[in-house]
This record gives sequence, C-alpha cells and structure tokens, in this order.
Amino acid sequence: MTIHKTRMLILGSGPAGLSAAIYGARAGLKPIVVQGIQPGGQLMTTTDVENYPGFADVIQGPWLMEQMQKQAEHVGTTFMYDIVTGVDLSRRPFRLTGDGGDVYEADTLIIATGAQAKWLGLDSERHLAGKGVSACATCDGFFYRGKKVVVIGGGNTAVEEALYMTNHSPDVTLIHRRDSLRAEKILQERLFANERISVLWDKTVEKFVAGGSPEGLVGLDLRDTRTGEHSHIACDGAFVAIGHSPATELFQGQLALDEGYITVEPGTSRTAIPGVFACGDVMDKHYRQAVTAAGTGCMAALDAERFLAEAEFAAKRAEAA
Repeated sequence: MTIHKTRMLILGSGPAGLSAAIYGARAGLKPIVVQGIQPGGQLMTTTDVENYPGFADVIQGPWLMEQMQKQAEHVGTTFMYDIVTGVDLSRRPFRLTGDGGDVYEADTLIIATGAQAKWLGLDSERHLAGKGVSACATCDGFFYRGKKVVVIGGGNTAVEEALYMTNHSPDVTLIHRRDSLRAEKILQERLFANERISVLWDKTVEKFVAGGSPEGLVGLDLRDTRTGEHSHIACDGAFVAIGHSPATELFQGQLALDEGYITVEPGTSRTAIPGVFACGDVMDKHYRQAVTAAGTGCMAALDAERFLAEAEFAAKRAEAA
C-alpha cells in the first residue's frame, strides 16, 4: 500500500478537473489528479467540438483533453491512473482509497467526477452515436441546421432541448412514451406554442436506422406503447434527452445532494464540508458544457487555495496566542 499526501486532491480528469489542476499547480499546491474510470471525461467520446472558445476551426474532443492534461502536467500536476472506491470526509486530512489499495490523504478535495447522459441502451443507438445520435443539443445542434430532427424524452431536459433546436431546425419532433409530459408547465406552454415543434405521444424507440454514404442516421423505428403498432419517422438527427446521472455514489451520506448532484454554496464551489469543493457536471444540473465545467474548475481551485491560506493563517495565529 502506498500513501500519497497532497494539499489538493482532484477526482476526475475532464475539463473541470483539469482546469482545477492547472490553477492549483500554478498556485504551487502540487495537486494530484485521480483520473477515474474515464480519463478525460465525456469529451473523450466527442468527435467534433465547435463551441469551445479559442478555436476558429472544429477541434476533436480527445485532442482538447490531451492538450489540457499536458498543460496541467507542465505546471506541476501529478496524474494517477486509479479509481477511488472509498472516501472518508469526517476529518482532515481527508482519506480516500483507490481500488488497488493506494491511499490518498488530502488537505483539500476537489470533486470533478462529472455526470453521464442516460441512454436508451439500444445497440443501434450505440452504433450511431456521433453519426446522427447525440445526447446534447446545445453541443451538437449546430450541425443540423435546416434539417429534420427528433428529441426523445418528456422531462425538462427534453423540452428544453426541443425548444433549443428550433434555433437551427424548422422541423423538430418530440417523441415521448407517455401521453403527457413531466416538464414544468411553463416549458410545456412554450413547447406547444412553438409552430416548429410537433409531438408524438405514446411512442418508444425500437431502433435508430442507419443509411446513406457515409453511414449515418436516416430515421427511427417506433412502437406505440398502447396499441403496439409499429411506425417509422425519417430524420437527420436524434437527441436522447432522458436525463443525466451525476457520479456521486461515493459521497452519499457524506455530502448534501440535490437530485444526485452535489450541493454547493451559491456562487462558489464550496460544499457543506470545509475543504471539500465540487465543480463541473457533478454539481451543475443546468448547463453541462465543457466551458462552464472548466470555469467552475477554476473556481474550485481558487476556493481551495483561499481555504488553505486562511487555515494556515489561523493556525499561525493560534500558535502565537
């Protein structure tokens, strides 16, 4: 068993975690990043990135994360290829255990474990991911300008995605497996008032249909949840909007959660436990963008740096008293 001691431990290596690492390292805190089950986060599965500031041309998600990691390493961050399986936040230094038995002791902890979009779980969905099937209209909607698209779901996320897509598409269809929506009433009113959006009720997706050259999405095979009748809808793009799952299982019972997301003090990254901070999609149920994740990663590092400085000042004052 190896014990790794650090002033700043960061869980997660997506845009939030790497931004926190860059700022923490530049402050001389020599952070350790535990990369987790998906090093690089969700952008590692994103091909074309067109909305990250600073790049005039389309860039690749994996390339962007590679560059961010190199930058973090260059300024003094240590990366551990490990998965944390145990967390004790009852006292400082915080004590975390990796699945290989290594122990991490940290004066501050930044949680940037992210969230994963929920998928329908179809083989055809997985096959066409990035080829017409997406889980983020804000990320990929621009690629479907003037084309016919569908949004799958019935909650706030689905309605918001459908409304957003009317900025790009004149023909948006919302597909829901029930006969009423779960979204907030004000969102429903906006949806039903939008002439660009139509709704297919009581329909579930059985298959995402591929075709064309190069191969991409050309439509969806549907089944009526009441009658069992089968139908088909042609489309160029499909957005699965059935929610997200933040990676917070480790912190249940130790940190306050809101619908699974870590609760932070408004306008900060501070959790209810002094010295523990959260950033990125693990605490952001609204935006879930790479650039907002990176911004909150910066906030978390600055909050942690200030926490350490204040703690050290208080300790010195206590010694002098």
